[in-house]
Amino acid sequence: MPKNENENIKVSNFQKLGEIMLFHQYITPSQLEEALKIQKETGERLGVILEKMGSVKTKEVYQALAEQLGALFIELDNYLIDPQVVSLLPEKFCRERQVIPVGEENGALILAMANPADVVTIDRARLMTGKEIKPAIAPLEEIERIINTYFGAKESVDEILREVEEKEGAFLEEETKEVEIGQLKALGEEAPIIQAVNTFILQAIRAGASDIHLEPQDKEVRIRFRIDGILHDVSSTSSRVHPALVSRIKILSRMDIAERRLPQDGRFQIKLDNRTVDFRVSSMPTIFGEKMVIRILDKSTLLLDLDRLGFEPDDLKKFIRLIKYPYGMVLLTGPTGSGKTTTLYSALNFINRPELNIITIEDPVEYQLPGINQVQINPKIDFSFANALRSIMRQDPDIIMVGEIRDRETAEIAIHAALTGHLVLSTLHTNSATGAIVRLQEMGVPSYLISSALLGVVAQRLVRKICSHCQMDLEIEGETALKLTGGKEEKLILHRGEGCNLCNRTGYRGREAVNEVLVIDDDIRSLILKNATERELTAKAREKGMLTLEENAIQKVLKGITTFEEMYRVVARF
Repeated sequence: MPKNENENIKVSNFQKLGEIMLFHQYITPSQLEEALKIQKETGERLGVILEKMGSVKTKEVYQALAEQLGALFIELDNYLIDPQVVSLLPEKFCRERQVIPVGEENGALILAMANPADVVTIDRARLMTGKEIKPAIAPLEEIERIINTYFGAKESVDEILREVEEKEGAFLEEETKEVEIGQLKALGEEAPIIQAVNTFILQAIRAGASDIHLEPQDKEVRIRFRIDGILHDVSSTSSRVHPALVSRIKILSRMDIAERRLPQDGRFQIKLDNRTVDFRVSSMPTIFGEKMVIRILDKSTLLLDLDRLGFEPDDLKKFIRLIKYPYGMVLLTGPTGSGKTTTLYSALNFINRPELNIITIEDPVEYQLPGINQVQINPKIDFSFANALRSIMRQDPDIIMVGEIRDRETAEIAIHAALTGHLVLSTLHTNSATGAIVRLQEMGVPSYLISSALLGVVAQRLVRKICSHCQMDLEIEGETALKLTGGKEEKLILHRGEGCNLCNRTGYRGREAVNEVLVIDDDIRSLILKNATERELTAKAREKGMLTLEENAIQKVLKGITTFEEMYRVVARF
Protein backbone atom coordinates (compact mmCIF):
# COMPACT_ATOMS: atom_id res chain seq x y z
CA MET A 1 0.00 0.00 0.00
CA PRO A 2 1.43 3.43 -0.93
CA LYS A 3 2.41 5.16 2.31
CA ASN A 4 1.88 8.71 1.10
CA GLU A 5 -1.40 8.21 -0.77
CA ASN A 6 -3.84 7.64 2.08
CA GLU A 7 -6.52 9.61 0.25
CA ASN A 8 -6.69 6.87 -2.39
CA ILE A 9 -7.36 4.14 0.16
CA LYS A 10 -10.94 2.94 0.33
CA VAL A 11 -11.55 1.42 3.76
CA SER A 12 -13.46 -1.86 3.61
CA ASN A 13 -14.45 -4.70 5.94
CA PHE A 14 -11.65 -6.81 4.42
CA GLN A 15 -8.92 -4.31 5.09
CA LYS A 16 -6.30 -5.14 7.68
CA LEU A 17 -6.40 -3.39 11.04
CA GLY A 18 -2.92 -1.92 10.54
CA GLU A 19 -3.92 -0.37 7.22
CA ILE A 20 -6.96 1.28 8.81
CA MET A 21 -4.81 2.74 11.56
CA LEU A 22 -2.36 4.05 9.00
CA PHE A 23 -5.19 5.54 6.96
CA HIS A 24 -6.45 7.51 9.99
CA GLN A 25 -2.85 8.38 11.00
CA TYR A 26 -3.21 6.73 14.41
CA ILE A 27 0.23 5.15 13.85
CA THR A 28 3.26 5.57 11.61
CA PRO A 29 4.54 2.94 9.15
CA SER A 30 7.55 2.28 11.39
CA GLN A 31 5.30 1.65 14.43
CA LEU A 32 3.23 -0.80 12.39
CA GLU A 33 6.32 -2.58 11.15
CA GLU A 34 7.64 -2.97 14.72
CA ALA A 35 4.26 -4.21 15.99
CA LEU A 36 4.00 -6.80 13.20
CA LYS A 37 7.43 -8.19 14.14
CA ILE A 38 6.29 -8.58 17.76
CA GLN A 39 3.06 -10.20 16.59
CA LYS A 40 5.02 -12.87 14.65
CA GLU A 41 6.93 -13.74 17.82
CA THR A 42 4.10 -13.62 20.41
CA GLY A 43 0.92 -14.21 18.41
CA GLU A 44 -0.83 -11.38 20.31
CA ARG A 45 -3.47 -9.22 18.69
CA LEU A 46 -2.10 -6.24 16.81
CA GLY A 47 -4.25 -3.72 18.71
CA VAL A 48 -3.04 -5.06 22.08
CA ILE A 49 0.59 -4.82 20.98
CA LEU A 50 0.21 -1.24 19.73
CA GLU A 51 -1.46 -0.26 23.01
CA LYS A 52 1.40 -1.78 25.02
CA MET A 53 3.87 0.10 22.85
CA GLY A 54 2.05 3.32 23.65
CA SER A 55 1.50 3.99 19.96
CA VAL A 56 -2.30 4.19 20.14
CA LYS A 57 -5.06 4.80 22.67
CA THR A 58 -7.69 2.17 23.52
CA LYS A 59 -10.35 4.31 21.87
CA GLU A 60 -8.40 4.40 18.59
CA VAL A 61 -7.97 0.62 18.57
CA TYR A 62 -11.72 0.08 18.97
CA GLN A 63 -12.57 2.72 16.39
CA ALA A 64 -10.35 0.90 13.91
CA LEU A 65 -11.82 -2.49 14.84
CA ALA A 66 -15.33 -1.12 14.38
CA GLU A 67 -14.41 0.13 10.92
CA GLN A 68 -12.80 -3.19 10.02
CA LEU A 69 -15.88 -5.17 11.10
CA GLY A 70 -18.47 -2.73 9.78
CA ALA A 71 -19.87 -2.09 13.26
CA LEU A 72 -20.57 0.98 15.39
CA PHE A 73 -18.09 2.09 18.03
CA ILE A 74 -19.67 3.16 21.32
CA GLU A 75 -18.01 4.93 24.22
CA LEU A 76 -20.22 3.63 26.99
CA ASP A 77 -18.94 6.26 29.43
CA ASN A 78 -20.41 8.97 27.21
CA TYR A 79 -23.51 7.10 26.08
CA LEU A 80 -26.89 7.64 27.71
CA ILE A 81 -28.15 4.10 28.25
CA ASP A 82 -31.88 3.40 28.44
CA PRO A 83 -32.48 1.15 31.50
CA GLN A 84 -35.66 -0.23 29.90
CA VAL A 85 -33.71 -1.33 26.81
CA VAL A 86 -31.07 -3.04 28.98
CA SER A 87 -33.77 -5.31 30.45
CA LEU A 88 -34.75 -6.64 27.01
CA LEU A 89 -32.10 -9.34 27.39
CA PRO A 90 -31.66 -11.46 30.55
CA GLU A 91 -28.64 -10.93 32.77
CA LYS A 92 -27.35 -14.48 32.30
CA PHE A 93 -27.25 -14.10 28.50
CA CYS A 94 -25.49 -10.72 28.74
CA ARG A 95 -22.82 -12.05 31.10
CA GLU A 96 -22.19 -15.24 29.14
CA ARG A 97 -22.06 -13.55 25.74
CA GLN A 98 -20.36 -10.33 26.90
CA VAL A 99 -23.02 -8.07 25.43
CA ILE A 100 -25.38 -5.38 26.65
CA PRO A 101 -28.28 -3.66 24.81
CA VAL A 102 -27.86 0.11 25.15
CA GLY A 103 -30.47 1.79 22.96
CA GLU A 104 -32.69 1.69 19.90
CA GLU A 105 -32.32 3.30 16.49
CA ASN A 106 -35.04 3.18 13.83
CA GLY A 107 -36.58 0.14 15.52
CA ALA A 108 -33.28 -1.77 15.71
CA LEU A 109 -31.65 -2.71 19.01
CA ILE A 110 -28.11 -1.37 19.46
CA LEU A 111 -26.12 -4.21 21.04
CA ALA A 112 -22.74 -3.34 22.54
CA MET A 113 -20.48 -6.36 22.06
CA ALA A 114 -16.88 -7.25 22.82
CA ASN A 115 -16.96 -9.23 19.55
CA PRO A 116 -19.45 -7.80 17.03
CA ALA A 117 -18.52 -10.53 14.54
CA ASP A 118 -20.25 -13.13 16.76
CA VAL A 119 -23.19 -13.87 14.46
CA VAL A 120 -24.54 -16.64 16.72
CA THR A 121 -25.02 -14.19 19.59
CA ILE A 122 -26.57 -11.64 17.24
CA ASP A 123 -29.06 -14.21 15.92
CA ARG A 124 -29.98 -15.34 19.44
CA ALA A 125 -30.50 -11.73 20.57
CA ARG A 126 -32.72 -11.15 17.51
CA LEU A 127 -34.88 -14.16 18.41
CA MET A 128 -35.09 -13.25 22.11
CA THR A 129 -36.09 -9.61 21.54
CA GLY A 130 -38.00 -9.84 18.27
CA LYS A 131 -35.98 -6.86 17.02
CA GLU A 132 -33.32 -6.32 14.38
CA ILE A 133 -29.86 -6.11 15.94
CA LYS A 134 -27.36 -3.35 15.20
CA PRO A 135 -24.00 -4.58 16.57
CA ALA A 136 -21.64 -2.10 18.20
CA ILE A 137 -18.17 -2.68 19.58
CA ALA A 138 -17.11 -1.59 23.07
CA PRO A 139 -14.28 -2.61 25.43
CA LEU A 140 -15.06 -5.74 27.44
CA GLU A 141 -14.32 -4.06 30.79
CA GLU A 142 -16.84 -1.30 29.99
CA ILE A 143 -19.49 -3.86 29.02
CA GLU A 144 -18.92 -5.75 32.28
CA ARG A 145 -19.17 -2.54 34.27
CA ILE A 146 -22.48 -1.61 32.63
CA ILE A 147 -23.84 -5.13 33.25
CA ASN A 148 -22.93 -4.82 36.94
CA THR A 149 -24.43 -1.33 37.13
CA TYR A 150 -27.78 -2.19 35.57
CA PHE A 151 -28.21 -5.78 36.74
CA GLY A 152 -26.46 -5.16 40.06
CA ALA A 153 -23.86 -7.35 41.61
CA LYS A 154 -24.45 -11.09 41.50
CA GLU A 155 -25.91 -10.85 45.00
CA SER A 156 -29.48 -9.58 45.20
CA VAL A 157 -30.77 -6.99 47.66
CA ASP A 158 -32.41 -9.80 49.61
CA GLU A 159 -29.13 -11.71 49.91
CA ILE A 160 -27.22 -8.62 51.02
CA LEU A 161 -29.87 -7.74 53.60
CA ARG A 162 -29.86 -11.30 54.93
CA GLU A 163 -26.10 -11.06 55.33
CA VAL A 164 -26.45 -7.76 57.21
CA GLU A 165 -29.09 -9.24 59.47
CA GLU A 166 -26.95 -12.27 60.29
CA LYS A 167 -23.85 -10.17 61.04
CA GLU A 168 -25.46 -7.27 62.88
CA GLY A 169 -28.66 -8.79 64.26
CA ALA A 170 -27.27 -9.55 67.70
CA PHE A 171 -25.89 -6.03 68.08
CA LEU A 172 -29.28 -4.51 67.19
CA GLU A 173 -31.32 -6.81 69.40
CA GLU A 174 -31.94 -4.02 71.92
CA GLU A 175 -34.37 -1.15 71.44
CA THR A 176 -33.17 1.46 68.92
CA LYS A 177 -33.21 4.17 71.58
CA GLU A 178 -30.63 2.25 73.60
CA VAL A 179 -28.09 2.11 70.78
CA GLU A 180 -25.52 4.88 71.02
CA ILE A 181 -25.27 7.37 68.17
CA GLY A 182 -21.61 6.59 67.58
CA GLN A 183 -22.42 2.91 67.17
CA LEU A 184 -25.19 3.67 64.68
CA LYS A 185 -22.90 5.93 62.64
CA ALA A 186 -20.22 3.23 62.61
CA LEU A 187 -22.76 0.64 61.54
CA GLY A 188 -24.06 2.91 58.77
CA GLU A 189 -20.53 3.09 57.37
CA GLU A 190 -19.93 -0.68 57.29
CA ALA A 191 -19.51 -2.39 53.91
CA PRO A 192 -22.63 -4.65 53.93
CA ILE A 193 -24.92 -1.71 54.79
CA ILE A 194 -23.29 0.49 52.15
CA GLN A 195 -23.65 -2.30 49.58
CA ALA A 196 -27.31 -2.86 50.48
CA VAL A 197 -28.22 0.84 50.15
CA ASN A 198 -26.21 1.25 46.93
CA THR A 199 -27.83 -1.83 45.42
CA PHE A 200 -31.44 -0.83 46.00
CA ILE A 201 -30.74 2.74 44.85
CA LEU A 202 -29.23 1.45 41.59
CA GLN A 203 -32.07 -1.04 41.23
CA ALA A 204 -34.59 1.81 41.62
CA ILE A 205 -32.88 3.93 38.95
CA ARG A 206 -32.73 0.92 36.64
CA ALA A 207 -36.45 0.27 37.15
CA GLY A 208 -37.33 3.89 36.35
CA ALA A 209 -38.67 4.50 39.87
CA SER A 210 -39.50 8.03 41.04
CA ASP A 211 -39.35 7.24 44.77
CA ILE A 212 -37.86 4.69 47.18
CA HIS A 213 -39.83 4.00 50.37
CA LEU A 214 -38.16 2.47 53.45
CA GLU A 215 -41.04 1.61 55.77
CA PRO A 216 -40.57 0.18 59.30
CA GLN A 217 -43.23 -2.27 60.43
CA ASP A 218 -43.61 -4.19 63.70
CA LYS A 219 -41.14 -6.98 62.82
CA GLU A 220 -39.79 -6.05 59.40
CA VAL A 221 -38.71 -3.19 57.17
CA ARG A 222 -40.42 -2.98 53.79
CA ILE A 223 -38.65 -1.52 50.74
CA ARG A 224 -40.94 -0.28 47.97
CA PHE A 225 -40.41 1.57 44.67
CA ARG A 226 -42.91 3.92 43.04
CA ILE A 227 -42.87 3.13 39.33
CA ASP A 228 -45.23 4.94 36.94
CA GLY A 229 -47.13 6.28 39.94
CA ILE A 230 -47.74 2.87 41.58
CA LEU A 231 -45.90 1.49 44.63
CA HIS A 232 -44.36 -1.98 44.23
CA ASP A 233 -42.91 -4.17 46.98
CA VAL A 234 -39.24 -4.90 46.27
CA SER A 235 -37.78 -6.45 49.39
CA SER A 236 -38.07 -6.70 53.16
CA THR A 237 -35.74 -7.42 56.05
CA SER A 238 -35.79 -7.68 59.81
CA SER A 239 -36.61 -4.52 61.76
CA ARG A 240 -33.28 -4.99 63.55
CA VAL A 241 -31.49 -3.82 60.40
CA HIS A 242 -33.63 -0.69 60.12
CA PRO A 243 -31.46 1.67 62.26
CA ALA A 244 -28.35 0.85 60.21
CA LEU A 245 -30.15 1.46 56.89
CA VAL A 246 -31.56 4.77 58.16
CA SER A 247 -28.12 5.80 59.44
CA ARG A 248 -26.51 5.10 56.07
CA ILE A 249 -29.14 7.16 54.21
CA LYS A 250 -28.76 10.01 56.73
CA ILE A 251 -24.97 9.97 56.32
CA LEU A 252 -25.39 10.18 52.54
CA SER A 253 -27.84 13.08 52.76
CA ARG A 254 -26.05 14.92 55.60
CA MET A 255 -28.94 14.67 58.02
CA ASP A 256 -28.69 14.60 61.82
CA ILE A 257 -28.24 10.98 62.91
CA ALA A 258 -28.96 11.89 66.53
CA GLU A 259 -32.39 13.38 65.74
CA ARG A 260 -35.01 10.66 65.46
CA ARG A 261 -38.06 12.40 66.91
CA LEU A 262 -38.57 15.14 64.31
CA PRO A 263 -38.97 15.03 60.51
CA GLN A 264 -35.85 15.93 58.52
CA ASP A 265 -34.97 16.72 54.92
CA GLY A 266 -31.72 16.16 53.06
CA ARG A 267 -30.31 15.54 49.63
CA PHE A 268 -27.38 13.91 47.85
CA GLN A 269 -26.30 13.04 44.33
CA ILE A 270 -24.41 10.28 42.56
CA LYS A 271 -22.74 10.01 39.17
CA LEU A 272 -24.04 7.14 37.13
CA ASP A 273 -22.55 6.44 33.69
CA ASN A 274 -22.44 9.84 31.97
CA ARG A 275 -25.06 11.61 34.06
CA THR A 276 -25.66 12.95 37.57
CA VAL A 277 -28.72 11.78 39.50
CA ASP A 278 -30.03 13.89 42.40
CA PHE A 279 -31.88 12.48 45.40
CA ARG A 280 -34.14 14.32 47.84
CA VAL A 281 -34.56 12.54 51.18
CA SER A 282 -37.32 12.93 53.76
CA SER A 283 -37.58 11.22 57.16
CA MET A 284 -40.73 10.92 59.26
CA PRO A 285 -40.92 9.37 62.74
CA THR A 286 -43.52 6.59 63.07
CA ILE A 287 -44.40 4.28 65.98
CA PHE A 288 -41.96 1.66 64.63
CA GLY A 289 -39.11 4.03 63.75
CA GLU A 290 -38.23 6.50 61.02
CA LYS A 291 -39.85 6.12 57.61
CA MET A 292 -37.53 7.27 54.81
CA VAL A 293 -38.62 8.39 51.34
CA ILE A 294 -35.97 9.05 48.69
CA ARG A 295 -37.18 11.04 45.67
CA ILE A 296 -35.11 10.26 42.54
CA LEU A 297 -34.50 13.29 40.33
CA ASP A 298 -32.92 11.95 37.16
CA LYS A 299 -32.44 14.82 34.71
CA SER A 300 -31.97 12.38 31.83
CA THR A 301 -35.62 11.32 32.19
CA LEU A 302 -36.99 14.88 32.42
CA LEU A 303 -39.17 15.52 29.39
CA LEU A 304 -39.17 19.20 28.41
CA ASP A 305 -40.88 18.87 25.03
CA LEU A 306 -44.50 20.09 25.01
CA ASP A 307 -45.22 17.98 21.93
CA ARG A 308 -44.48 14.77 23.85
CA LEU A 309 -46.38 15.41 27.09
CA GLY A 310 -49.68 14.02 25.83
CA PHE A 311 -51.72 17.11 24.89
CA GLU A 312 -54.32 16.61 22.19
CA PRO A 313 -53.44 18.77 19.14
CA ASP A 314 -56.19 21.37 19.77
CA ASP A 315 -55.40 21.55 23.49
CA LEU A 316 -51.70 21.99 22.75
CA LYS A 317 -52.45 24.93 20.46
CA LYS A 318 -54.58 26.51 23.19
CA PHE A 319 -51.89 26.02 25.83
CA ILE A 320 -49.12 27.43 23.63
CA ARG A 321 -51.31 30.45 22.88
CA LEU A 322 -51.83 30.99 26.63
CA ILE A 323 -48.12 30.89 27.54
CA LYS A 324 -47.24 33.24 24.68
CA TYR A 325 -49.31 36.08 26.17
CA PRO A 326 -47.10 38.97 27.36
CA TYR A 327 -48.97 39.25 30.68
CA GLY A 328 -51.66 37.50 32.68
CA MET A 329 -51.88 34.34 34.78
CA VAL A 330 -51.92 30.68 33.69
CA LEU A 331 -52.59 28.00 36.31
CA LEU A 332 -51.96 24.24 36.35
CA THR A 333 -54.05 22.13 38.69
CA GLY A 334 -54.03 18.55 39.87
CA PRO A 335 -53.01 16.38 42.83
CA THR A 336 -49.43 15.76 43.93
CA GLY A 337 -47.59 13.64 41.38
CA SER A 338 -49.76 14.64 38.43
CA GLY A 339 -46.85 16.12 36.47
CA LYS A 340 -47.70 19.79 36.98
CA THR A 341 -44.08 20.80 37.61
CA THR A 342 -42.86 18.98 34.49
CA THR A 343 -45.49 20.74 32.39
CA LEU A 344 -44.50 24.10 33.88
CA TYR A 345 -40.81 23.43 33.21
CA SER A 346 -41.67 22.42 29.65
CA ALA A 347 -43.64 25.63 29.18
CA LEU A 348 -40.72 27.72 30.49
CA ASN A 349 -38.32 25.83 28.24
CA PHE A 350 -40.60 26.50 25.26
CA ILE A 351 -40.89 30.27 25.80
CA ASN A 352 -37.36 30.87 27.15
CA ARG A 353 -35.41 33.37 25.03
CA PRO A 354 -32.22 35.37 25.75
CA GLU A 355 -34.13 38.66 25.83
CA LEU A 356 -36.47 37.47 28.64
CA ASN A 357 -35.85 37.61 32.39
CA ILE A 358 -37.53 34.48 33.78
CA ILE A 359 -37.57 33.91 37.55
CA THR A 360 -39.05 30.94 39.41
CA ILE A 361 -39.94 30.53 43.09
CA GLU A 362 -39.94 26.87 44.10
CA ASP A 363 -40.11 24.62 47.13
CA PRO A 364 -37.90 22.79 46.46
CA VAL A 365 -35.98 23.48 43.22
CA GLU A 366 -36.15 19.98 41.71
CA TYR A 367 -34.37 20.50 38.39
CA GLN A 368 -32.01 23.26 37.30
CA LEU A 369 -33.04 24.91 34.04
CA PRO A 370 -30.34 26.69 31.97
CA GLY A 371 -30.91 30.40 31.43
CA ILE A 372 -33.59 30.68 34.13
CA ASN A 373 -33.19 32.26 37.58
CA GLN A 374 -34.51 29.78 40.15
CA VAL A 375 -35.18 30.75 43.76
CA GLN A 376 -35.53 28.30 46.66
CA ILE A 377 -37.90 29.45 49.44
CA ASN A 378 -36.98 28.89 53.08
CA PRO A 379 -39.89 29.11 55.57
CA LYS A 380 -37.46 28.73 58.52
CA ILE A 381 -36.21 32.27 57.92
CA ASP A 382 -39.61 33.59 56.81
CA PHE A 383 -38.66 33.51 53.12
CA SER A 384 -42.08 32.36 51.93
CA PHE A 385 -43.68 32.33 48.47
CA ALA A 386 -45.33 35.69 49.24
CA ASN A 387 -42.14 37.34 50.52
CA ALA A 388 -40.09 35.96 47.64
CA LEU A 389 -42.69 37.18 45.15
CA ARG A 390 -42.53 40.71 46.60
CA SER A 391 -38.75 40.74 46.18
CA ILE A 392 -38.91 39.31 42.66
CA MET A 393 -41.14 42.19 41.57
CA ARG A 394 -38.12 44.45 42.11
CA GLN A 395 -35.92 42.21 39.90
CA ASP A 396 -37.42 43.43 36.61
CA PRO A 397 -38.96 40.06 35.62
CA ASP A 398 -40.77 39.33 32.36
CA ILE A 399 -42.07 35.89 33.36
CA ILE A 400 -42.58 34.58 36.90
CA MET A 401 -43.21 30.97 37.86
CA VAL A 402 -44.60 30.43 41.38
CA GLY A 403 -44.26 26.78 42.40
CA GLU A 404 -47.58 26.75 44.24
CA ILE A 405 -50.26 29.20 45.39
CA ARG A 406 -51.01 28.14 48.97
CA ASP A 407 -52.72 31.17 50.50
CA ARG A 408 -54.59 34.37 49.77
CA GLU A 409 -51.52 36.58 50.21
CA THR A 410 -49.51 34.71 47.56
CA ALA A 411 -52.54 34.56 45.24
CA GLU A 412 -53.18 38.32 45.40
CA ILE A 413 -49.51 39.27 44.88
CA ALA A 414 -49.33 36.87 41.89
CA ILE A 415 -52.52 38.30 40.40
CA HIS A 416 -51.29 41.89 40.84
CA ALA A 417 -48.05 40.86 39.09
CA ALA A 418 -50.12 39.47 36.22
CA LEU A 419 -52.10 42.72 36.01
CA THR A 420 -48.98 44.88 35.92
CA GLY A 421 -47.38 43.44 32.81
CA HIS A 422 -45.94 40.08 33.82
CA LEU A 423 -46.77 36.56 32.70
CA VAL A 424 -47.30 34.46 35.85
CA LEU A 425 -47.36 30.66 35.79
CA SER A 426 -48.34 28.73 38.90
CA THR A 427 -50.11 25.65 40.32
CA LEU A 428 -53.10 24.98 42.54
CA HIS A 429 -54.34 21.77 44.16
CA THR A 430 -57.83 21.38 42.69
CA ASN A 431 -59.53 18.51 40.89
CA SER A 432 -60.58 20.34 37.72
CA ALA A 433 -59.76 23.41 35.67
CA THR A 434 -62.90 25.30 36.67
CA GLY A 435 -62.30 24.26 40.28
CA ALA A 436 -59.25 26.58 40.32
CA ILE A 437 -61.51 29.61 39.92
CA VAL A 438 -63.74 28.54 42.81
CA ARG A 439 -60.67 27.77 44.93
CA LEU A 440 -59.27 31.29 44.42
CA GLN A 441 -62.65 32.75 45.39
CA GLU A 442 -62.69 30.58 48.53
CA MET A 443 -59.23 31.94 49.41
CA GLY A 444 -60.80 35.40 49.45
CA VAL A 445 -59.47 36.73 46.15
CA PRO A 446 -62.05 39.15 44.67
CA SER A 447 -63.81 37.83 41.57
CA TYR A 448 -63.03 41.00 39.59
CA LEU A 449 -59.28 40.39 40.06
CA ILE A 450 -59.60 36.76 38.98
CA SER A 451 -61.58 37.62 35.85
CA SER A 452 -59.13 40.39 34.92
CA ALA A 453 -55.88 38.46 35.46
CA LEU A 454 -56.62 34.80 34.64
CA LEU A 455 -55.87 33.73 31.05
CA GLY A 456 -56.48 30.00 31.40
CA VAL A 457 -56.27 26.90 33.55
CA VAL A 458 -54.95 23.42 32.72
CA ALA A 459 -56.03 20.46 34.85
CA GLN A 460 -53.76 17.43 34.58
CA ARG A 461 -53.46 13.77 35.55
CA LEU A 462 -51.00 11.05 34.51
CA VAL A 463 -52.14 7.70 33.10
CA ARG A 464 -49.88 4.70 32.61
CA LYS A 465 -49.26 3.76 28.98
CA ILE A 466 -49.73 0.24 27.66
CA CYS A 467 -46.40 -1.53 27.23
CA SER A 468 -45.73 -1.63 23.48
CA HIS A 469 -43.65 -4.80 23.85
CA CYS A 470 -46.50 -6.99 25.19
CA GLN A 471 -49.54 -5.14 23.83
CA MET A 472 -52.48 -7.34 22.84
CA ASP A 473 -56.02 -6.80 21.57
CA LEU A 474 -58.99 -6.79 23.94
CA GLU A 475 -62.59 -6.97 22.77
CA ILE A 476 -65.07 -4.79 24.65
CA GLU A 477 -68.80 -4.91 24.04
CA GLY A 478 -72.11 -3.93 25.58
CA GLU A 479 -72.65 -1.02 27.94
CA THR A 480 -68.94 -0.21 28.36
CA ALA A 481 -68.41 0.07 24.59
CA LEU A 482 -71.48 2.29 24.25
CA LYS A 483 -70.25 4.61 27.02
CA LEU A 484 -66.79 4.90 25.54
CA THR A 485 -68.13 5.78 22.09
CA GLY A 486 -71.05 7.92 23.21
CA GLY A 487 -73.57 5.28 22.11
CA LYS A 488 -72.10 4.81 18.62
CA GLU A 489 -70.53 1.34 18.89
CA GLU A 490 -71.64 -1.83 20.67
CA LYS A 491 -68.33 -3.59 20.12
CA LEU A 492 -64.77 -2.25 20.32
CA ILE A 493 -61.26 -3.59 19.93
CA LEU A 494 -59.12 -1.96 22.60
CA HIS A 495 -55.67 -2.88 23.91
CA ARG A 496 -54.02 -4.04 27.09
CA GLY A 497 -50.56 -5.18 28.17
CA GLU A 498 -50.13 -8.88 28.79
CA GLY A 499 -47.10 -8.32 31.05
CA CYS A 500 -43.44 -8.96 30.22
CA ASN A 501 -39.94 -8.49 31.63
CA LEU A 502 -39.72 -5.03 30.12
CA CYS A 503 -42.72 -3.71 32.10
CA ASN A 504 -42.11 -5.77 35.26
CA ARG A 505 -45.18 -7.87 34.41
CA THR A 506 -47.52 -4.90 34.92
CA GLY A 507 -48.61 -4.43 31.30
CA TYR A 508 -47.71 -0.73 31.55
CA ARG A 509 -44.57 1.19 30.68
CA GLY A 510 -44.26 4.96 31.03
CA ARG A 511 -46.92 7.59 31.59
CA GLU A 512 -48.69 10.28 29.61
CA ALA A 513 -50.64 13.36 30.64
CA VAL A 514 -54.43 13.66 30.47
CA ASN A 515 -55.51 17.31 30.35
CA GLU A 516 -58.43 19.68 30.24
CA VAL A 517 -57.58 23.15 28.99
CA LEU A 518 -59.86 26.01 30.03
CA VAL A 519 -59.41 29.28 28.13
CA ILE A 520 -60.93 32.29 29.87
CA ASP A 521 -63.01 34.28 27.38
CA ASP A 522 -65.63 37.00 27.88
CA ASP A 523 -68.45 34.55 28.61
CA ILE A 524 -66.40 32.75 31.29
CA ARG A 525 -65.35 36.13 32.75
CA SER A 526 -69.01 37.13 33.07
CA LEU A 527 -69.73 33.92 35.00
CA ILE A 528 -66.72 34.51 37.28
CA LEU A 529 -68.01 38.01 38.13
CA LYS A 530 -71.39 36.44 39.00
CA ASN A 531 -69.63 33.92 41.32
CA ALA A 532 -70.95 31.01 39.23
CA THR A 533 -70.59 27.47 40.57
CA GLU A 534 -68.01 25.00 39.29
CA ARG A 535 -70.77 23.07 37.52
CA GLU A 536 -71.97 26.20 35.69
CA LEU A 537 -68.43 27.16 34.68
CA THR A 538 -67.75 23.63 33.38
CA ALA A 539 -70.99 23.56 31.37
CA LYS A 540 -70.12 26.85 29.67
CA ALA A 541 -66.53 25.76 29.00
CA ARG A 542 -67.75 22.53 27.36
CA GLU A 543 -70.05 24.59 25.17
CA LYS A 544 -66.94 26.47 24.08
CA GLY A 545 -65.18 23.22 23.14
CA MET A 546 -63.27 22.25 26.29
CA LEU A 547 -62.52 18.53 26.58
CA THR A 548 -62.87 17.34 30.19
CA LEU A 549 -60.33 15.04 31.82
CA GLU A 550 -62.74 12.14 31.34
CA GLU A 551 -63.27 12.87 27.63
CA ASN A 552 -59.54 13.25 27.07
CA ALA A 553 -58.85 9.97 28.87
CA ILE A 554 -61.49 8.18 26.74
CA GLN A 555 -59.68 9.37 23.61
CA LYS A 556 -56.45 7.84 24.89
CA VAL A 557 -58.23 4.56 25.59
CA LEU A 558 -59.70 4.47 22.07
CA LYS A 559 -56.28 5.27 20.57
CA GLY A 560 -54.72 2.34 22.43
CA ILE A 561 -52.47 4.52 24.60
CA THR A 562 -53.91 3.36 27.92
CA THR A 563 -56.54 0.96 29.25
CA PHE A 564 -60.10 1.42 30.40
CA GLU A 565 -59.09 0.29 33.91
CA GLU A 566 -56.29 2.85 34.09
CA MET A 567 -58.61 5.60 32.90
CA TYR A 568 -61.11 4.67 35.60
CA ARG A 569 -58.38 4.56 38.27
CA VAL A 570 -57.07 8.03 37.43
CA VAL A 571 -60.18 9.97 36.39
CA ALA A 572 -62.65 8.05 38.61
CA ARG A 573 -65.71 9.70 37.07
CA PHE A 574 -66.84 7.10 34.53
